[in-house]
Amino acid sequence: MATLSKILNHSFDRYCITPDTKVNLAKFDPQDAHAFDKDKKAAQKVLGDLDQELDYLQELLYAEHKHKILIVLEGMDTSGKDGVIRHVFKGVNPQGVKVASFKQPTARELDHDFLWRIHPDVPGKGEIVIFNRSHYEDILVARVHGLVPEKVIENRYENINNFEKMLGNEGTTILKFFLHISKEEQKERLKERLKDKSKHWKFSASDVNERKFWDSYVKAYELALSRTSTVYAPWYVVPADKKWYRNLVTASVIVDTLKGFNMHFPQVDLKNVKIED
Repeated sequence: MATLSKILNHSFDRYCITPDTKVNLAKFDPQDAHAFDKDKKAAQKVLGDLDQELDYLQELLYAEHKHKILIVLEGMDTSGKDGVIRHVFKGVNPQGVKVASFKQPTARELDHDFLWRIHPDVPGKGEIVIFNRSHYEDILVARVHGLVPEKVIENRYENINNFEKMLGNEGTTILKFFLHISKEEQKERLKERLKDKSKHWKFSASDVNERKFWDSYVKAYELALSRTSTVYAPWYVVPADKKWYRNLVTASVIVDTLKGFNMHFPQVDLKNVKIED
């Protein structure tokens, strides 16, 4: 199982954005399933193995209490941020895994710098924190809809890099996943939400309206990926049209990262411990 995970992750390095690379999303196929081609059944078997590994490694991370991981999930509407959380992290202990979501800022948050609301939710030792949408909304939505001046957005790229570098220097490992979905697949998923009453709660008229800005969002994401993929906080462009492959890529990268910590359960002195009858 461990060997297979390692082999898979090497093939998934192809999705990692090298620092100082100008990203063109048209060169990334959202339907790609490179490691498995169209073998969904085999991929699901491997994903099951990876889920078991992640369960064990997350418990080890929590027990050892040395490392901390921040996982950033970004992508167009319906790209599968909730799906990744639900399927990849289904077996972990919720005591050591937290999910934070950053949507439209409140009036109080707008009175502060744009990273002010982010810092309280970064992981502590032994924790995995998942950002389901993140501080990147302030250079994505803000750019597409002109919510702040261009000069302010330009400064935010550097501020984000500095913020993430500081977290890295303080011991946080950062993994950022852009879930790359095609416009055609998004349309099908929106239609599915309309057909299925159990998914109506997921549907928002604003999702349809945002499709009008698809090209603008692509450009905004390309700029963000190009300017904020760093050695200490790399971006992965994850093909997301096939949900099973999307989950497989993210799970493999996370598991391989955890294994790289070479963790051990804490040693406890039990010499003088006696359980009374």
